[in-house]
Amino acid sequence: MRGGSTEGVMADWKQLQKKLGMRFGKPSLLQQALVHRSYLNEMPDSGLESNERLEFLGDAVLGLVVAGKLYEDYPQHPEGLLTEMRVALVRRDTLARVAKSLSLGDYLFLGRGEEAAGGKNRPSNLSAAYEAVVGAVFVDGGMQKARRFVINSLAPEFHELPKGRTLANPKSQLQELLQARFQKAPVYKVLHDEGPDHSKVFTVQVWGGRKPLGVGQGKSKQQAEKEAARDALDKIADKDGSDSETKTGTDN
Repeated sequence: MRGGSTEGVMADWKQLQKKLGMRFGKPSLLQQALVHRSYLNEMPDSGLESNERLEFLGDAVLGLVVAGKLYEDYPQHPEGLLTEMRVALVRRDTLARVAKSLSLGDYLFLGRGEEAAGGKNRPSNLSAAYEAVVGAVFVDGGMQKARRFVINSLAPEFHELPKGRTLANPKSQLQELLQARFQKAPVYKVLHDEGPDHSKVFTVQVWGGRKPLGVGQGKSKQQAEKEAARDALDKIADKDGSDSETKTGTDN
């Protein structure tokens, strides 16, 4: 979506609110949640703001809601497993999948270059838009309304957790991917560690051949390696999606 005034697209916002299951007191907040910064680069006088501040807020609200629900739903699970489940639910690919189910990409305000490059289907844009919508719901209606939206929109993902689909070991996934594509195994390197011995935070980078693929942090080397593998998988998925969209655009 490009250009147009708020009045010109108000019918679209009403339809989106129905799809989200949310009624906004201030629809302008929902609009702001879907403004990518590339749009403002081309339309600096639009009077709109980018969704980055709402994304920042939504990320925090999302993490708290997901952690709270997991804590309530799995009273027998240890902290480590709850952390794995939370990470699986709030990772980029999961949020992008949920954003697609809500058709958020159809409502994104994008610059012409970003839209032509497949920006409305780019996982990073979609996940950011979802987090920004969470932030907008929170600002508009408070924590209770935001909690209801997050739990309802993530319901299919919560349902999949016991089946283990989203909890697949990211290190195993990355190794299988690199072996299949390049016949190479990933190599993990500790970049640095910080903090006292009883509370260290490790930063690890994973490499595929001579190319750095991702970076992760954790309270142990193993956790940091998992986060690095997840970061690498997210970036590979993002690049694959971008390449696919560009190729499709070229073919057309």
